[in-house]
Amino acid sequence: MGKPNGVPAPAVRRLSLYLRQLESLAGRQQSTVSSRQLGASLDLTDAQVRKDLAYFGQFGHPGIGYRVEELIVQVRRILGTDKSWNVLLVGMGNLGRALMSYRGFAKKGFHVVAAFDNDASVIGQTVDGPRPIVVQRMEDMAKTVKSLNIRLAVLTIPAGEAQDVADRVLAAGVRGILNFAPVTLRKADCAVAAVDLAVHLEQLSFRLAGGDA
Repeated sequence: MGKPNGVPAPAVRRLSLYLRQLESLAGRQQSTVSSRQLGASLDLTDAQVRKDLAYFGQFGHPGIGYRVEELIVQVRRILGTDKSWNVLLVGMGNLGRALMSYRGFAKKGFHVVAAFDNDASVIGQTVDGPRPIVVQRMEDMAKTVKSLNIRLAVLTIPAGEAQDVADRVLAAGVRGILNFAPVTLRKADCAVAAVDLAVHLEQLSFRLAGGDA
Protein backbone atom coordinates (compact mmCIF):
# COMPACT_ATOMS: atom_id res chain seq x y z
CA MET A 1 0.00 0.00 0.00
CA GLY A 2 1.39 3.37 -0.97
CA LYS A 3 1.89 6.44 1.15
CA PRO A 4 0.25 9.28 -0.79
CA ASN A 5 1.92 12.65 -0.93
CA GLY A 6 0.17 15.63 0.61
CA VAL A 7 -1.21 13.84 3.67
CA PRO A 8 -1.53 16.48 6.45
CA ALA A 9 1.00 16.06 9.23
CA PRO A 10 -1.71 16.00 11.95
CA ALA A 11 -3.35 13.04 10.20
CA VAL A 12 -0.06 11.15 10.22
CA ARG A 13 0.43 11.92 13.91
CA ARG A 14 -3.06 10.64 14.65
CA LEU A 15 -2.20 7.34 12.98
CA SER A 16 0.15 6.64 15.87
CA LEU A 17 -2.68 7.39 18.32
CA TYR A 18 -5.01 5.06 16.44
CA LEU A 19 -2.39 2.33 16.49
CA ARG A 20 -1.84 2.67 20.22
CA GLN A 21 -5.57 2.48 20.87
CA LEU A 22 -6.04 -0.46 18.50
CA GLU A 23 -3.22 -2.37 20.21
CA SER A 24 -4.92 -1.71 23.53
CA LEU A 25 -8.20 -3.08 22.15
CA ALA A 26 -6.42 -6.15 20.81
CA GLY A 27 -4.92 -6.71 24.23
CA ARG A 28 -8.45 -6.78 25.64
CA GLN A 29 -9.51 -9.33 23.00
CA GLN A 30 -11.82 -6.89 21.19
CA SER A 31 -12.08 -8.00 17.58
CA THR A 32 -13.90 -5.05 15.96
CA VAL A 33 -14.28 -1.32 16.54
CA SER A 34 -16.37 1.39 14.89
CA SER A 35 -15.04 4.78 13.82
CA ARG A 36 -17.27 6.31 16.49
CA GLN A 37 -15.77 4.14 19.23
CA LEU A 38 -12.22 4.70 18.04
CA GLY A 39 -12.75 8.44 17.78
CA ALA A 40 -14.47 8.75 21.16
CA SER A 41 -11.56 7.01 22.87
CA LEU A 42 -9.26 9.79 21.57
CA ASP A 43 -11.67 12.75 21.80
CA LEU A 44 -12.07 12.80 18.02
CA THR A 45 -15.15 12.58 15.84
CA ASP A 46 -15.95 9.50 13.83
CA ALA A 47 -15.76 11.67 10.70
CA GLN A 48 -12.18 12.62 11.56
CA VAL A 49 -11.18 8.98 11.98
CA ARG A 50 -12.70 8.02 8.64
CA LYS A 51 -11.11 11.00 6.89
CA ASP A 52 -7.64 10.24 8.29
CA LEU A 53 -7.76 6.58 7.30
CA ALA A 54 -9.23 7.38 3.86
CA TYR A 55 -5.94 9.06 2.89
CA PHE A 56 -4.43 5.58 2.79
CA GLY A 57 -7.26 3.35 1.57
CA GLN A 58 -10.54 1.79 2.57
CA PHE A 59 -10.34 -0.35 5.69
CA GLY A 60 -13.87 -0.56 7.06
CA HIS A 61 -16.40 -3.35 6.57
CA PRO A 62 -20.15 -2.65 6.23
CA GLY A 63 -22.03 -3.63 9.35
CA ILE A 64 -18.79 -4.45 11.18
CA GLY A 65 -16.63 -1.35 11.30
CA TYR A 66 -12.92 -2.08 11.47
CA ARG A 67 -11.42 -5.45 12.27
CA VAL A 68 -8.91 -4.57 14.98
CA GLU A 69 -6.08 -6.97 14.09
CA GLU A 70 -6.46 -6.25 10.38
CA LEU A 71 -6.29 -2.48 10.91
CA ILE A 72 -3.27 -2.84 13.19
CA VAL A 73 -1.42 -4.59 10.37
CA GLN A 74 -2.39 -1.89 7.87
CA VAL A 75 -1.46 1.05 10.12
CA ARG A 76 1.88 -0.52 11.02
CA ARG A 77 2.60 -0.93 7.34
CA ILE A 78 1.71 2.70 6.65
CA LEU A 79 3.90 3.93 9.51
CA GLY A 80 6.76 1.63 8.52
CA THR A 81 6.80 -0.15 11.87
CA ASP A 82 6.02 -3.51 10.33
CA LYS A 83 9.79 -3.89 9.97
CA SER A 84 12.79 -3.25 12.20
CA TRP A 85 14.82 -0.04 12.17
CA ASN A 86 18.34 0.30 13.51
CA VAL A 87 18.90 3.58 15.34
CA LEU A 88 21.96 5.44 16.60
CA LEU A 89 21.97 7.89 19.47
CA VAL A 90 24.30 10.88 19.85
CA GLY A 91 24.80 12.38 23.30
CA MET A 92 25.38 10.34 26.44
CA GLY A 93 24.07 12.82 29.00
CA ASN A 94 21.19 12.06 31.35
CA LEU A 95 18.55 12.16 28.62
CA GLY A 96 20.59 10.05 26.23
CA ARG A 97 21.20 7.38 28.84
CA ALA A 98 17.54 7.36 29.83
CA LEU A 99 16.50 6.82 26.21
CA MET A 100 19.09 4.07 25.83
CA SER A 101 17.50 2.17 28.70
CA TYR A 102 13.92 2.59 27.44
CA ARG A 103 12.55 -0.78 26.36
CA GLY A 104 9.48 0.55 24.59
CA PHE A 105 11.41 1.34 21.40
CA ALA A 106 12.11 -2.30 20.63
CA LYS A 107 8.42 -3.17 20.99
CA LYS A 108 7.74 -0.77 18.10
CA GLY A 109 10.57 -2.11 15.96
CA PHE A 110 13.20 0.53 16.78
CA HIS A 111 16.52 -0.85 18.00
CA VAL A 112 19.24 1.43 19.35
CA VAL A 113 22.37 -0.32 18.13
CA ALA A 114 25.04 2.39 18.43
CA ALA A 115 25.87 5.36 20.65
CA PHE A 116 28.26 8.26 20.07
CA ASP A 117 29.73 11.17 22.01
CA ASN A 118 32.64 13.60 21.65
CA ASP A 119 33.51 13.48 25.37
CA ALA A 120 36.64 11.42 25.88
CA SER A 121 35.54 10.54 29.42
CA VAL A 122 32.52 8.57 28.20
CA ILE A 123 33.89 7.12 24.96
CA GLY A 124 34.53 3.42 25.52
CA GLN A 125 32.01 3.16 28.36
CA THR A 126 29.30 0.51 28.15
CA VAL A 127 25.77 1.88 28.49
CA ASP A 128 23.12 -0.49 29.86
CA GLY A 129 19.86 -0.98 28.04
CA PRO A 130 17.95 -3.69 26.19
CA ARG A 131 21.38 -4.47 24.76
CA PRO A 132 24.66 -3.14 26.26
CA ILE A 133 26.32 -0.68 23.87
CA VAL A 134 29.83 0.74 23.92
CA VAL A 135 29.97 4.50 23.30
CA GLN A 136 31.96 5.30 20.17
CA ARG A 137 33.86 8.29 18.82
CA MET A 138 32.08 10.54 16.35
CA GLU A 139 34.79 9.71 13.83
CA ASP A 140 33.58 6.09 13.74
CA MET A 141 30.03 6.99 12.78
CA ALA A 142 30.14 6.53 9.00
CA LYS A 143 31.70 3.10 9.32
CA THR A 144 29.17 1.99 11.94
CA VAL A 145 26.18 3.34 10.01
CA LYS A 146 27.21 1.35 6.97
CA SER A 147 28.02 -1.87 8.81
CA LEU A 148 24.81 -1.89 10.87
CA ASN A 149 22.53 -0.42 8.19
CA ILE A 150 21.41 2.43 10.44
CA ARG A 151 18.74 4.71 8.95
CA LEU A 152 17.60 6.75 11.96
CA ALA A 153 19.35 8.90 14.56
CA VAL A 154 18.36 10.46 17.88
CA LEU A 155 20.17 13.63 18.98
CA THR A 156 20.28 14.48 22.69
CA ILE A 157 22.95 17.18 22.59
CA PRO A 158 23.27 20.91 23.39
CA ALA A 159 21.63 23.31 20.93
CA GLY A 160 24.96 24.79 19.88
CA GLU A 161 26.21 21.43 18.64
CA ALA A 162 23.02 20.15 17.02
CA GLN A 163 23.43 21.45 13.47
CA ASP A 164 27.03 20.29 13.14
CA VAL A 165 26.16 16.85 14.50
CA ALA A 166 23.10 16.63 12.26
CA ASP A 167 25.29 17.38 9.24
CA ARG A 168 27.71 14.64 10.28
CA VAL A 169 24.89 12.17 10.84
CA LEU A 170 23.51 12.85 7.37
CA ALA A 171 26.95 12.61 5.80
CA ALA A 172 27.28 9.18 7.42
CA GLY A 173 24.18 7.98 5.58
CA VAL A 174 21.36 8.43 8.10
CA ARG A 175 18.11 9.73 6.58
CA GLY A 176 15.88 10.38 9.59
CA ILE A 177 16.60 12.45 12.72
CA LEU A 178 14.71 12.77 15.99
CA ASN A 179 16.07 15.97 17.51
CA PHE A 180 15.77 16.65 21.24
CA ALA A 181 18.03 19.71 21.08
CA PRO A 182 16.10 22.99 21.59
CA VAL A 183 16.95 24.36 18.15
CA THR A 184 15.47 24.13 14.66
CA LEU A 185 17.73 22.28 12.26
CA ARG A 186 18.27 23.64 8.77
CA LYS A 187 16.30 21.82 6.10
CA ALA A 188 18.20 18.94 4.57
CA ASP A 189 17.54 15.91 2.41
CA CYS A 190 16.13 13.90 5.29
CA ALA A 191 13.15 13.55 7.59
CA VAL A 192 13.40 15.53 10.84
CA ALA A 193 11.15 15.39 13.90
CA ALA A 194 11.73 17.68 16.88
CA VAL A 195 10.95 17.12 20.55
CA ASP A 196 11.41 20.33 22.56
CA LEU A 197 10.26 19.56 26.09
CA ALA A 198 10.22 23.24 27.07
CA VAL A 199 7.85 24.04 24.20
CA HIS A 200 5.44 21.32 25.35
CA LEU A 201 5.51 22.72 28.89
CA GLU A 202 4.85 26.21 27.50
CA GLN A 203 1.81 24.87 25.68
CA LEU A 204 0.53 23.36 28.91
CA SER A 205 1.13 26.57 30.86
CA PHE A 206 -0.74 28.51 28.15
CA ARG A 207 -3.77 26.27 28.61
CA LEU A 208 -3.65 26.80 32.36
CA ALA A 209 -2.93 30.52 32.29
CA GLY A 210 -6.55 31.48 31.74
CA GLY A 211 -7.76 29.14 34.45
CA ASP A 212 -6.67 28.62 38.03
CA ALA A 213 -2.92 28.67 37.32
